[in-house]
Amino acid sequence: MRRRRVRPPAPTSEFAGFRFPPEVIVWAVRWYLRFALSYRDVEELLAARGIEVDHVTVYRWVQRFTPLLVDAARPCRHRPGDRWFVDETYVKVTGRWTSLYRAVDQRGQVIDVLANARRDQTAAHQFFTRALSHGPRPVEVTTDKAPVYPRILDDLLPEACHVDAAKKNNRIEADHGRLKARLRPMRGLKRLRSVQTISSGHAFVQNIRRGHDELGIDTDPHARLTAAFAELTLAI
Repeated sequence: MRRRRVRPPAPTSEFAGFRFPPEVIVWAVRWYLRFALSYRDVEELLAARGIEVDHVTVYRWVQRFTPLLVDAARPCRHRPGDRWFVDETYVKVTGRWTSLYRAVDQRGQVIDVLANARRDQTAAHQFFTRALSHGPRPVEVTTDKAPVYPRILDDLLPEACHVDAAKKNNRIEADHGRLKARLRPMRGLKRLRSVQTISSGHAFVQNIRRGHDELGIDTDPHARLTAAFAELTLAI
């Protein structure tokens, strides 16, 4: 008896099972990550287009699809530069200050972001380990004068030049300001996971807008983000 060849199952889109089409979901996520909007603001913008969606649903879309979009865009990213600027800023989660580690290169590409409930050697080590997984190792790292950094860099990047001068770290501090402007309309963050999702999504959008990947490069710069999200919608 001749056996039938078993076909592998067709890949399922991450949008399968959702009531709204992918375009609507991606609109909402893109608007939320790009502009200083609340979930209720996005709800209102969708309603103006005749799309009735509760703000809680928008929240769930952002939390679910932002990491998927970030992962889908990762292979398209340019290699980070060889000079890094690293610093941590602070965000309140349920009324308590939470550390947010961030790094950018000399061209303004955001290399990585990590939210952590603590600001200590373990958290800094975890951040650098993540950041180093994205490409070539830097030859120079500029940080503030926090005492944990020399030990971490001696361990993970002994060959790199370490510059610990606060005034020379203005590049990353200015970039913090853009993220803080995005977080300002939010009425308090309740979960560390939300901080990680939104700050990673903001960095991902910033990198696309600044031309640090191969997404949407054949379009007008003002339409690059829209084109990039359309490409990523097909990928997930």
